[in-house]
Amino acid sequence: MSCSIGSLTASAQLLGLGAKPAPVVIPTLQPPQPGFPFPEKQTLTFTVDWRVFTAGTAVFQLEQQGTVQKITATADSTGAVTMLFPVVDKFQAGFDTKTGCSTGFSKQLQEGRRKVSSELSFDYSQGKQKQIEKNLVKGTSKEQVASIPACVTDSLSAIFYAASQPMAVGQSIRFPLADSMRTVTVAMKVESKEEIKTPAGTFETLKVEPTADEGIVKNRGHIWVWYTDDARHMPVQIQARLFWGTITFHLQSYDTK
Repeated sequence: MSCSIGSLTASAQLLGLGAKPAPVVIPTLQPPQPGFPFPEKQTLTFTVDWRVFTAGTAVFQLEQQGTVQKITATADSTGAVTMLFPVVDKFQAGFDTKTGCSTGFSKQLQEGRRKVSSELSFDYSQGKQKQIEKNLVKGTSKEQVASIPACVTDSLSAIFYAASQPMAVGQSIRFPLADSMRTVTVAMKVESKEEIKTPAGTFETLKVEPTADEGIVKNRGHIWVWYTDDARHMPVQIQARLFWGTITFHLQSYDTK
Protein backbone atom coordinates (compact mmCIF):
# COMPACT_ATOMS: atom_id res chain seq x y z
CA MET A 1 0.00 0.00 0.00
CA SER A 2 2.78 2.44 0.88
CA CYS A 3 4.38 1.65 -2.48
CA SER A 4 1.12 2.50 -4.27
CA ILE A 5 0.73 5.77 -2.37
CA GLY A 6 4.33 6.68 -3.15
CA SER A 7 3.78 5.99 -6.85
CA LEU A 8 0.62 8.08 -6.91
CA THR A 9 2.39 10.94 -5.14
CA ALA A 10 5.31 10.83 -7.58
CA SER A 11 2.92 10.77 -10.55
CA ALA A 12 0.96 13.70 -9.17
CA GLN A 13 4.15 15.69 -8.76
CA LEU A 14 5.16 14.97 -12.34
CA LEU A 15 1.73 16.07 -13.57
CA GLY A 16 1.76 19.15 -11.37
CA LEU A 17 -1.26 17.97 -9.37
CA GLY A 18 -1.40 19.48 -5.92
CA ALA A 19 1.80 21.40 -6.51
CA LYS A 20 1.95 25.11 -5.77
CA PRO A 21 2.39 27.35 -8.82
CA ALA A 22 5.93 28.53 -9.37
CA PRO A 23 6.46 32.07 -8.05
CA VAL A 24 6.57 34.79 -10.68
CA VAL A 25 10.09 36.17 -10.95
CA ILE A 26 10.14 39.85 -11.92
CA PRO A 27 13.41 40.93 -13.58
CA THR A 28 15.44 43.81 -12.19
CA LEU A 29 15.21 46.99 -14.24
CA GLN A 30 18.70 47.61 -15.63
CA PRO A 31 20.01 51.19 -15.58
CA PRO A 32 20.56 53.03 -18.87
CA GLN A 33 23.90 52.54 -20.59
CA PRO A 34 26.52 54.96 -19.24
CA GLY A 35 26.89 57.88 -21.61
CA PHE A 36 23.67 57.18 -23.50
CA PRO A 37 22.78 60.43 -25.38
CA PHE A 38 19.43 61.32 -23.84
CA PRO A 39 18.05 64.37 -25.70
CA GLU A 40 18.11 67.58 -23.71
CA LYS A 41 15.12 68.65 -25.76
CA GLN A 42 13.35 66.85 -28.58
CA THR A 43 9.97 66.86 -30.31
CA LEU A 44 8.84 63.87 -32.38
CA THR A 45 5.70 64.40 -34.47
CA PHE A 46 3.93 61.39 -35.98
CA THR A 47 1.02 61.01 -38.37
CA VAL A 48 -1.31 58.21 -37.27
CA ASP A 49 -2.80 56.08 -40.04
CA TRP A 50 -5.66 53.62 -39.66
CA ARG A 51 -5.87 51.35 -42.69
CA VAL A 52 -5.80 53.82 -45.61
CA PHE A 53 -6.95 56.85 -43.59
CA THR A 54 -4.97 59.45 -41.66
CA ALA A 55 -6.72 59.25 -38.32
CA GLY A 56 -4.71 61.69 -36.22
CA THR A 57 -1.46 63.16 -35.00
CA ALA A 58 0.74 62.12 -32.08
CA VAL A 59 3.46 64.29 -30.59
CA PHE A 60 6.15 63.23 -28.11
CA GLN A 61 8.03 66.01 -26.34
CA LEU A 62 11.14 65.10 -24.36
CA GLU A 63 13.04 67.39 -22.03
CA GLN A 64 15.71 66.80 -19.41
CA GLN A 65 15.12 68.30 -15.98
CA GLY A 66 18.18 67.52 -13.88
CA THR A 67 18.59 63.75 -13.98
CA VAL A 68 14.97 63.17 -15.04
CA GLN A 69 13.87 62.66 -18.64
CA LYS A 70 10.41 64.22 -18.86
CA ILE A 71 8.01 62.98 -21.56
CA THR A 72 4.75 64.52 -22.69
CA ALA A 73 2.70 62.78 -25.36
CA THR A 74 -0.46 64.06 -27.03
CA ALA A 75 -2.80 62.30 -29.45
CA ASP A 76 -5.46 64.13 -31.43
CA SER A 77 -7.88 62.84 -34.03
CA THR A 78 -8.16 64.63 -37.38
CA GLY A 79 -10.53 64.86 -40.33
CA ALA A 80 -13.58 62.62 -40.54
CA VAL A 81 -12.45 60.62 -37.51
CA THR A 82 -12.96 63.69 -35.32
CA MET A 83 -16.57 63.93 -36.51
CA LEU A 84 -17.20 60.26 -35.70
CA PHE A 85 -15.13 59.85 -32.55
CA PRO A 86 -13.15 62.87 -31.33
CA VAL A 87 -9.96 62.08 -29.43
CA VAL A 88 -7.86 64.54 -27.38
CA ASP A 89 -5.49 62.60 -25.13
CA LYS A 90 -2.50 63.74 -23.09
CA PHE A 91 0.04 61.58 -21.25
CA GLN A 92 2.92 62.63 -19.00
CA ALA A 93 5.71 60.56 -17.49
CA GLY A 94 9.36 60.68 -16.54
CA PHE A 95 12.25 58.48 -15.51
CA ASP A 96 15.63 58.86 -13.85
CA THR A 97 18.38 58.81 -16.48
CA LYS A 98 20.79 57.20 -14.00
CA THR A 99 18.58 54.36 -12.72
CA GLY A 100 15.78 54.11 -15.30
CA CYS A 101 13.14 54.18 -12.53
CA SER A 102 9.87 55.87 -13.47
CA THR A 103 9.01 59.01 -11.52
CA GLY A 104 5.28 58.73 -12.24
CA PHE A 105 2.67 58.56 -14.99
CA SER A 106 -0.48 60.60 -15.62
CA LYS A 107 -3.09 60.75 -18.37
CA GLN A 108 -6.02 62.91 -19.35
CA LEU A 109 -8.34 61.21 -21.86
CA GLN A 110 -11.15 62.73 -23.90
CA GLU A 111 -12.44 60.03 -26.22
CA GLY A 112 -15.96 60.51 -27.53
CA ARG A 113 -18.12 61.21 -24.49
CA ARG A 114 -15.58 59.68 -22.12
CA LYS A 115 -13.45 62.01 -20.00
CA VAL A 116 -11.06 60.45 -17.52
CA SER A 117 -7.92 61.57 -15.71
CA SER A 118 -5.56 59.47 -13.62
CA GLU A 119 -2.36 59.99 -11.66
CA LEU A 120 0.03 57.13 -10.90
CA SER A 121 2.78 57.76 -8.33
CA PHE A 122 5.57 55.53 -7.02
CA ASP A 123 6.98 55.39 -3.50
CA TYR A 124 10.00 53.14 -3.87
CA SER A 125 11.02 53.50 -0.23
CA GLN A 126 7.70 51.93 0.80
CA GLY A 127 7.44 49.59 -2.20
CA LYS A 128 4.05 51.05 -3.15
CA GLN A 129 2.30 52.54 -6.15
CA LYS A 130 -0.84 54.67 -5.86
CA GLN A 131 -3.31 55.56 -8.57
CA ILE A 132 -6.05 58.17 -8.33
CA GLU A 133 -8.54 57.97 -11.20
CA LYS A 134 -11.31 60.47 -11.83
CA ASN A 135 -14.33 60.17 -14.11
CA LEU A 136 -14.84 63.78 -15.16
CA VAL A 137 -18.27 63.09 -16.64
CA LYS A 138 -19.76 61.36 -13.60
CA GLY A 139 -17.75 63.34 -11.06
CA THR A 140 -16.50 60.19 -9.32
CA SER A 141 -13.03 59.30 -8.03
CA LYS A 142 -11.28 56.04 -7.15
CA GLU A 143 -7.99 55.44 -5.34
CA GLN A 144 -5.96 52.21 -5.50
CA VAL A 145 -2.72 51.11 -3.84
CA ALA A 146 -0.54 48.14 -4.80
CA SER A 147 2.99 46.82 -4.26
CA ILE A 148 5.90 47.38 -6.64
CA PRO A 149 9.51 46.18 -6.74
CA ALA A 150 12.45 48.49 -6.07
CA CYS A 151 12.35 50.07 -9.54
CA VAL A 152 9.82 49.97 -12.41
CA THR A 153 9.07 51.74 -15.66
CA ASP A 154 5.67 52.84 -16.98
CA SER A 155 3.91 52.37 -20.32
CA LEU A 156 5.09 55.73 -21.76
CA SER A 157 8.61 55.87 -20.31
CA ALA A 158 9.21 52.28 -21.48
CA ILE A 159 9.46 53.40 -25.13
CA PHE A 160 12.37 55.72 -24.35
CA TYR A 161 13.90 53.73 -21.49
CA ALA A 162 14.26 50.74 -23.85
CA ALA A 163 16.17 52.96 -26.27
CA SER A 164 18.90 53.35 -23.63
CA GLN A 165 19.61 49.60 -23.60
CA PRO A 166 21.95 47.66 -25.93
CA MET A 167 20.12 46.40 -29.03
CA ALA A 168 21.22 43.52 -31.25
CA VAL A 169 19.16 41.30 -33.55
CA GLY A 170 17.97 38.20 -31.71
CA GLN A 171 18.37 39.67 -28.23
CA SER A 172 15.62 40.76 -25.83
CA ILE A 173 15.39 43.58 -23.32
CA ARG A 174 13.41 42.47 -20.23
CA PHE A 175 12.12 44.84 -17.56
CA PRO A 176 9.32 45.33 -14.99
CA LEU A 177 6.43 47.55 -16.06
CA ALA A 178 3.80 49.06 -13.75
CA ASP A 179 0.53 48.29 -15.53
CA SER A 180 -3.03 48.67 -14.18
CA MET A 181 -1.90 48.30 -10.55
CA ARG A 182 0.17 45.20 -11.34
CA THR A 183 3.81 44.66 -12.19
CA VAL A 184 4.32 42.71 -15.40
CA THR A 185 7.45 41.57 -17.20
CA VAL A 186 7.87 43.02 -20.67
CA ALA A 187 10.32 41.52 -23.15
CA MET A 188 11.28 43.65 -26.14
CA LYS A 189 12.80 41.38 -28.77
CA VAL A 190 14.96 42.87 -31.50
CA GLU A 191 13.62 41.01 -34.53
CA SER A 192 15.49 42.38 -37.53
CA LYS A 193 17.14 45.28 -39.30
CA GLU A 194 14.95 47.21 -41.75
CA GLU A 195 15.14 50.32 -43.88
CA ILE A 196 12.09 52.46 -43.09
CA LYS A 197 10.81 55.36 -45.21
CA THR A 198 8.81 58.01 -43.36
CA PRO A 199 7.79 61.60 -44.17
CA ALA A 200 10.78 62.68 -42.04
CA GLY A 201 13.25 60.68 -44.15
CA THR A 202 14.66 57.21 -44.70
CA PHE A 203 16.21 55.44 -41.71
CA GLU A 204 18.17 52.26 -41.04
CA THR A 205 16.31 50.75 -38.12
CA LEU A 206 16.00 47.89 -35.65
CA LYS A 207 12.51 46.39 -35.50
CA VAL A 208 11.53 45.59 -31.90
CA GLU A 209 8.44 43.76 -30.64
CA PRO A 210 7.37 44.12 -26.98
CA THR A 211 5.52 41.15 -25.50
CA ALA A 212 4.11 40.32 -22.06
CA ASP A 213 2.22 37.46 -20.44
CA GLU A 214 -0.50 39.82 -19.20
CA GLY A 215 -1.56 43.44 -19.05
CA ILE A 216 -1.84 46.24 -21.57
CA VAL A 217 0.99 45.04 -23.83
CA LYS A 218 -0.60 41.60 -24.28
CA ASN A 219 -4.17 42.89 -24.53
CA ARG A 220 -3.35 45.43 -27.23
CA GLY A 221 -2.48 42.73 -29.78
CA HIS A 222 0.88 42.91 -31.57
CA ILE A 223 3.00 46.05 -31.26
CA TRP A 224 6.26 46.93 -33.00
CA VAL A 225 8.65 49.86 -32.59
CA TRP A 226 11.32 50.75 -35.16
CA TYR A 227 14.35 52.44 -33.56
CA THR A 228 17.16 54.03 -35.54
CA ASP A 229 20.14 51.70 -35.79
CA ASP A 230 22.56 54.20 -34.28
CA ALA A 231 23.57 55.53 -30.88
CA ARG A 232 20.29 57.49 -30.48
CA HIS A 233 17.83 54.59 -30.92
CA MET A 234 15.21 57.17 -31.86
CA PRO A 235 11.73 55.71 -32.49
CA VAL A 236 10.69 56.54 -36.08
CA GLN A 237 7.74 54.18 -36.56
CA ILE A 238 5.27 52.42 -34.25
CA GLN A 239 2.64 49.92 -35.31
CA ALA A 240 -0.14 48.23 -33.36
CA ARG A 241 -2.04 45.35 -34.96
CA LEU A 242 -5.32 45.21 -33.06
CA PHE A 243 -8.42 43.03 -33.40
CA TRP A 244 -10.27 45.91 -35.14
CA GLY A 245 -7.46 46.97 -37.46
CA THR A 246 -3.89 48.20 -37.69
CA ILE A 247 -2.72 51.68 -36.75
CA THR A 248 0.71 52.96 -37.72
CA PHE A 249 2.65 55.97 -36.43
CA HIS A 250 4.95 57.42 -39.12
CA LEU A 251 7.54 60.01 -38.07
CA GLN A 252 6.54 63.29 -39.73
CA SER A 253 9.27 65.50 -38.26
CA TYR A 254 11.74 65.80 -35.40
CA ASP A 255 13.67 68.70 -33.94
CA THR A 256 15.77 69.55 -30.91
CA LYS A 257 14.56 73.09 -30.28
